[in-house]
Amino acid sequence: MLINALIESPLLFILLALALILSITVHEFAHAYVANKLGDPTAKALGRVTLNPLAHMDPIGTLLLVFVGFGWGKPVPFDVTFLKNPKRDSALIAFAGPLSNFILALIIAFVLNMFKFDLPYLFGLNLIKPVLGYTAYFCFILGFFNLIPIYPLDGFRVVYGLLPRNLAIQWLQMERYGIYLLLILVISGKAGDLLRPLTSFAAKTLHL
Repeated sequence: MLINALIESPLLFILLALALILSITVHEFAHAYVANKLGDPTAKALGRVTLNPLAHMDPIGTLLLVFVGFGWGKPVPFDVTFLKNPKRDSALIAFAGPLSNFILALIIAFVLNMFKFDLPYLFGLNLIKPVLGYTAYFCFILGFFNLIPIYPLDGFRVVYGLLPRNLAIQWLQMERYGIYLLLILVISGKAGDLLRPLTSFAAKTLHL
């Protein structure tokens, strides 16, 4: 939890907060960008096709991230009536978020592995590498977590887009139970049990 970092080290708290904000911003921006590209102007009209973090921070979700260690960014709305292929395009919009996190993590891993020398302390340049490292870590967590196929996570909509139409309609019936299943997963600690090995494997593979 970020609140523990704040108590132990204000500097660590700031670094973690910056990394988390960057991870969430890229994730939500990707949803908005892809939705706009697929013909839905809703996100653009709401000012969500931007990398300005303020446009993507949900007050309650952000507070929970700080104090509980579980939260969310502001969901990006989209209107399926604007989409040429609602079923497919909904899945693409959903998948864009996790994909953007994985791409950013890969870019960061490449940069950190290419430039292994220490940066000077001048103007806080030495803090750039820790922030990037934490950002990659949070990107993996956010990406893997959102691919869990439980509503309202992105994975639920991705599975919907992949299923044949008759099964997809049945799959949508699970939406009503999603929030309860998600709460059980998080409160029981099973979400952490699932994410830790995935994140650890990804980080080790990329030498982070």
